[in-house]
Amino acid sequence: MANVLQFVPFVSSLEAGFWHELSQRKLEKYQLSEAVKDIHGYYTNSDMPGLPTQLVLEYSAFHDEVTAPHSGVPVLGQILNTNTLDSFKTVDKKKLLEETAQKIWDDINSSGDVSNPSFLNRFFLLTFADLKKYNFFYWFMFPALMPENPFTYESIESIGKAWSEEMVSSLGGAYSQFKTQHPGVGYFLLSGLQEGSAIQVHPLDKYGTSVEPTDGKLTVGFSDPSTMETNPGWPLRNFIMLIAQKWGDRVKKLDVLCFRDYTRAGQRVISHSLVVKGVELPKKMDPKTLPKVVGWEKNEKGKLAPKTVNLSASMDPVKLATSAVDLNLKLMRWRIMPSLDLSVISETKCLLLGAGTLGCNVARCLLGWGIKNITFVDNSNVSYSNPVRQSLFLFKDCQDGGKHKAMAAAENLKLIFPEVDAQGVHLNIQMPGHSLGTDAKSVETMRKDVEKLEELVKSHDAVFLLMDTRESRWLPTLLCQAHSRICVNAALGFDTFMVMRHGYRKPSEVPDGRTPSSEHVPMIPGNELGCYFCSDVVAPSDSTRDRTLDQQCTVSRPGISMIAGALAAELLICVLQHPLKGLAPSEGSDDVNSDRDTVCHLGLVPHQIRGFLSRFQNVLPACRSFDKCTACSDIVLTEYRENGFEFLLKVFESPDHLEKLTGLTELYASTLDDQVWEMSDDD
Repeated sequence: MANVLQFVPFVSSLEAGFWHELSQRKLEKYQLSEAVKDIHGYYTNSDMPGLPTQLVLEYSAFHDEVTAPHSGVPVLGQILNTNTLDSFKTVDKKKLLEETAQKIWDDINSSGDVSNPSFLNRFFLLTFADLKKYNFFYWFMFPALMPENPFTYESIESIGKAWSEEMVSSLGGAYSQFKTQHPGVGYFLLSGLQEGSAIQVHPLDKYGTSVEPTDGKLTVGFSDPSTMETNPGWPLRNFIMLIAQKWGDRVKKLDVLCFRDYTRAGQRVISHSLVVKGVELPKKMDPKTLPKVVGWEKNEKGKLAPKTVNLSASMDPVKLATSAVDLNLKLMRWRIMPSLDLSVISETKCLLLGAGTLGCNVARCLLGWGIKNITFVDNSNVSYSNPVRQSLFLFKDCQDGGKHKAMAAAENLKLIFPEVDAQGVHLNIQMPGHSLGTDAKSVETMRKDVEKLEELVKSHDAVFLLMDTRESRWLPTLLCQAHSRICVNAALGFDTFMVMRHGYRKPSEVPDGRTPSSEHVPMIPGNELGCYFCSDVVAPSDSTRDRTLDQQCTVSRPGISMIAGALAAELLICVLQHPLKGLAPSEGSDDVNSDRDTVCHLGLVPHQIRGFLSRFQNVLPACRSFDKCTACSDIVLTEYRENGFEFLLKVFESPDHLEKLTGLTELYASTLDDQVWEMSDDD
């Protein structure tokens, strides 16, 4: 009596690594593309009884090289990842199923090689990845061709009952040899099944030569992923259809070996393999007409519907945070700015001199841009007035005398984003006119402070000057010039601010000797731009002496530090995105309304941004470097390179040394002489 043959469908098994790889490719490669991509998975015949019939996709599913475990059979497939959940829901599922099945049907009816018919198990995967919540929607399709009438068989029993022990043992050796010679092949022919004969396993292309049907019957086998006692796995369906179309003129019935091979307690077990006898071969069908097809996977409730998986709970929260930060940045490139170079930003090491109001806000903005290496330098402690204005500090940081600002800022930045490499350095920045004394101990303290600061400048790519006093910016300005580091300066008034980038010159370059100008000069080359001190005609000195309480604190409108801090960070990002980096020429107010395309895809790269909050207005002036500048002029840089700390010691002791060295004293005297002569003429 004929029985209807029922098959165990595949159950999709997607490892976490697959979803991670899909997420990365969505961000880095696919972006808004909804093009179908080739992927691959595998199934095995080595699962223990009771486990589902799994088709596995790992992180390597996207790689060009198709791989599978030793006992596995590679399966080729495709993936369509939609951009929206609505697109996922409205995709024509019937059309996708028929298109995939048509490829299988065409391959079955082609005259190509059948020695490795991996095309029989093609699959299709429809996905939508919600990368904000790490929620993935997916629906698998394993197309199976249907004959006009159901598949039927005469009997099913385990190989241990159907065959003798000698035959089972012979089969084990023959199959191992076949797998060695034909790795990854899941279908085969069998011969030598008579008692006392040696069983042989052949690839399908040996049909008609090494293997012939007997009385219209052929014995075939396949690697069976099913573990059920009475039902073969899904790959058998299309295999029978292949045989019917290829060899149906001579073959009418099949005996099928559903080969299963697992290891238990170190011993190989194949006795649970099935032998399906008397499978009726369906009639050969019209190659030009696609048979009926089934194949969309049912969900956990047994309904034809997609599945979902949420990985946010199982993933490392730190990695989730990292991916989320990267997501925001990479989304910029999809539609708005494909040329945005995120790698040059993330690899930039930033040194923030000053961990106060400006330092906290600059750090937060840099973090938003994906910069992961930030070092704070400060010499003060967190006070009770700080947390409300300085965004990286909490009330607890003020207690017990207050934590060191630099350390507290670094610690709290890591609380915001654990993957950031944030360091805090408690350090005094030596300043002109602030000598600690001439005794050996004081001199050694100053030397160590200078060496530490220079080491920090050299080990970073960009330096922010965010301190309270003018003279504290002098030594870092000199060091940035001496070591060719990008330097961004920010300073606050009550309702005004100034953000600027310093001229960026290689050590061998010399300023052109032009005097400073407050007038906008369009497109000044980056190596000719002035520094913070280029507009001064006096050397920096001690500005903290005899200060009243309001002068000791940075008194400014609360919002102005956030504006200036954001602009300072954005100015660095623009410099990094410019083809010339630190050598980018200045662009200013005259360029705002110009039709000229900017070289930097983010927009203008100004020299200075001066803001006036009382008028809600910004201007973009620029000035050239000053040949008598006390910080970046060639004579100062040469003196520093030749005499090092000894030169700095003289400056710390007396700022007048800088004025004499650069010629400012002589310039100032000549200016007084001119004024005297003018008065005499008037008299």
